[in-house]
Amino acid sequence: MLGVLAAVVAGLWAWRRFHYRSFWLVVGFPITAITVRATWRKVALGCGLTKKRQRFWFTTVPGLVSSTGVVRVRRKFQRVAVDTKPWMWLPMPTRHGWRVTLHTLEGQIPADYADVAERLAHSWGVHAVRVSSDKPGRVRLAATMRDPLVTVDQLPASTELLKVTVGRLETGGPWVVDFKTVPHWLNAGATQSGKSNLANALIVGLAPQPVALVGFDLKGGVEFTPYAPRLSALATSRAECGGLLDDLVALMTDRMGVCRMAAARNIWQLPPTMRPVPVVVLVDELAELYLMADKSEKDEIAKTSTALLRVAQLGRAFGIYLFCCGQRIGSDLGPGVTALRAQCSGRICHRVNDPETATMTLGDLDPAALDSARAIPAQTPGVAIVASQDGQWYRARSFYVSEAAAEHAAHAYAGLAPAWADVMAAQPQELPDSQTA
Repeated sequence: MLGVLAAVVAGLWAWRRFHYRSFWLVVGFPITAITVRATWRKVALGCGLTKKRQRFWFTTVPGLVSSTGVVRVRRKFQRVAVDTKPWMWLPMPTRHGWRVTLHTLEGQIPADYADVAERLAHSWGVHAVRVSSDKPGRVRLAATMRDPLVTVDQLPASTELLKVTVGRLETGGPWVVDFKTVPHWLNAGATQSGKSNLANALIVGLAPQPVALVGFDLKGGVEFTPYAPRLSALATSRAECGGLLDDLVALMTDRMGVCRMAAARNIWQLPPTMRPVPVVVLVDELAELYLMADKSEKDEIAKTSTALLRVAQLGRAFGIYLFCCGQRIGSDLGPGVTALRAQCSGRICHRVNDPETATMTLGDLDPAALDSARAIPAQTPGVAIVASQDGQWYRARSFYVSEAAAEHAAHAYAGLAPAWADVMAAQPQELPDSQTA
C-alpha cells in the first residue's frame, strides 16, 4: 500500500510539474471550487461582506428546571437576525486561476469588494484577487493561484500596425501597447526599473512595421544612437529637440491640409495611396526638456513645451504618436508637464524613488494603483503599474529585451526607415473635383 501511495503521489507531482494546465483543470480546480463554495459563508463574514436580515427560524428557548436539575429546552419558531452572504455562482477555471460571479447585497458596490480583495486572497490562499463589474448588481472575482510575472516569455512578433505586445499582465493576458487605441503614453521609472527595457521592446516590435521612428535622447544620444539605422530622425540636445519639434508641428500642419481637402477627419480615412506614414516619437529623459538653469533658457523651454503639447493635442488624428519616458515627472517642472500629462491617456509607472512621480503618473486614476506602484521591489525590474485601455489598472512586466537585440533589429530593418526629408516632403495636393465633391 505504501508503494502504491508513493507511486500515486509521484505521478501527481510529475503531472503537475510537466503539464500544469491539464493537472489544474482535472485535479486542482475541482478541489479549489469545492473549497471556495464551502468556505464562502465564513470568508464573507470575516471580510464584512454579509448583511443582517430577519428570518423565521427555530430556536431553542430555556424552559423549566426539572427535579433532577436538568434544564428543559423547547424549540420555538420565531423571527431572528441572521448573517446573509452574497449569492455566489459556480467558479469557472482560467489559465492562471479561477473566476466567480457574485450578486451584491443591498447597499453594496464593487468598491466594497475591492477594499477586501487582499483579505479574500489570504483567506483562500491565492496570490491575488481582482474585482471587476460588468453590470449593476454583479461583481466578478478573478483569482490567480500564482504570480504569472515571476517569469515571462520571449517578445512575440507584431502582427498589426502600431500594435506591440511588450509583456504580460498579472492576469496572465498580454500587455499590449496599441498606439491606434491609446495614442500617447507616459512611462515613468527610476534607474534600473525596466523603463529602458520597455523602450527596447517597442523598438524591436515597431522596427519591422512601415512606420517612421523619431528619437529624442536627452542623455546626449547614448540611449538611441545604437538604434540610429532604424530611426528617421534623432535629436540629442535641447536645441536639436526644438528644431525637430518644429518639424513635427509643420508635418502635422501639412497633414491637416491633406485631410481637409479629402474631407477626412484623420489619416486613416484617407485612401491607402494618399495615406502618409505614421510617426512614433520616442522621448527619453523628458524632464531635461523642462529643466531651467537660468532665466536665459526660459523662452527656449516655453517654445519646446508648447510645441510638444501641440503634438500631443493634435497629433493623433494625423498619425503622430508619443511615448515619453522619464525618471522624474513632477509638477515642479512647470505647467507644461502637467498639461502634457493630461494628454497622455496611457500611463506606465515602474519603481520610482519619490511619491510625487508616482502621483503625477497614476494619482488621478486610482489610489490603490498608487499604493501598488510604491510597493514594487527593486529586485523585480520590468514590473510596472499600467493603466490599460479597458479603463482598469494592472500589474505588468515587460519581456526582457537586451540592447544587443534591439540594436540587431535596428540594423536588420534599417531599409524600412524612411528618410526624414522624405517624410517632411509630403505636401497637400489638390484632388480632382470628383473626389472633393
